[in-house]
Amino acid sequence: MKIRMVSTLTRIAGRLRGIALAIILAAGSLPLLPGDAAADFRVCNATRSLVGVAIGYRAASGWITEGWWHVEGSTCKTLIEGPLSSRYYYLYAEDAQRGGRWDGPIDMCVAEREFKIANTNDCFARGFQRAGFQEYDTGQQSSWMVQLTDEPAPGLSSPVGNGPVSPVPATTPDGETAGESAEEPAQDTNGSGDE
Repeated sequence: MKIRMVSTLTRIAGRLRGIALAIILAAGSLPLLPGDAAADFRVCNATRSLVGVAIGYRAASGWITEGWWHVEGSTCKTLIEGPLSSRYYYLYAEDAQRGGRWDGPIDMCVAEREFKIANTNDCFARGFQRAGFQEYDTGQQSSWMVQLTDEPAPGLSSPVGNGPVSPVPATTPDGETAGESAEEPAQDTNGSGDE
């Protein structure tokens, strides 16, 4: 009787291990719950081309532009990790294979190679180039995603999608037109050749 009980207990223990393993494997394949999603600013490239992406934002030290992130076709890339600290972010992207671009009315500095540039004025005088960035009002959400597509979003001349896109001219959080406030990226109006 004792041997029969031990073999029965061994079979039960084996089945429990199998069930536990199945539960662990199933739980590992479940998508994260919405509350578990990582907070970040992501760009998804819905085209078939490689795209170079630059972002602009207000930091404690002032305006910053950073680039280039290379986003392969049909993939996404995180540009800012963690909860977003600003309400407004600015994006510029170029199609590396076909030459198109996703741009907007807000001028900021970029460089040919990887960069992180403080300040947004006098781009050429400081050895940089100037590009028009599109403004994204995240509504102070902790996470945001922009999808780049081949087709322009309704009302836009360049194909930028997913997420509210501000009409031209872009406005500051205080409702002023872009370039009129110290809070907004400065537009070059001094005739320094930054055209």
